[in-house]
Amino acid sequence: MGYMQAHARRLYSWAGSLVYTSHAHIALGCLFYIEAIIFCPAEPILILYCLERRENSYWYASIATIASVFGGITSYCLGYFLWSTMGNQIIHNSLLNYLISPQTFTYACQQFKAHEAWSLLALGFTPIPFKAATLSAGFCKLSLIPFLIATLIARGARFFGCAYVVKRWGQQVKEYIDRYLTILVVCMIIVIALAYFFMRS
Repeated sequence: MGYMQAHARRLYSWAGSLVYTSHAHIALGCLFYIEAIIFCPAEPILILYCLERRENSYWYASIATIASVFGGITSYCLGYFLWSTMGNQIIHNSLLNYLISPQTFTYACQQFKAHEAWSLLALGFTPIPFKAATLSAGFCKLSLIPFLIATLIARGARFFGCAYVVKRWGQQVKEYIDRYLTILVVCMIIVIALAYFFMRS
């Protein structure tokens, strides 16, 4: 536990220092673009950015939202292309089935087609990696305009919510993170594991 705590604090300090570099905004945008395509927890970095420079919190949330939407479009197009060329092979691939079963994928597609934008709005606020939602939307060939609107609302509400909390209660948030950093890291690992289990079932 001591090693995990020391490693988490080093990572925390390094990530917080990024905000003062000349390429801070580009790094943040790239991170959230990638987050919508390949799973990587990006929100902790947004929170750190906002904590370090609270006066720019909403600007950072704007960058994260725009980058995430463009990443979502890329992921949607990737899913659309993959389904058109090798859909059946992909969903029955043994390696992919460790992440999501064909039954879960079929059910997700049915829900997407039945509820479209509402499904994306709901998934945008869950611990499930957002790339799973955007890829599945492309696979299921959802209408692009509702997809864009839902992605913008879901991502924007989530990121601006984080920015508001930090801007409003920044000092308390910072003290909380400093005190419970190790517990927060463990909780994040548990959330990721639960999301994986949910997709696997």
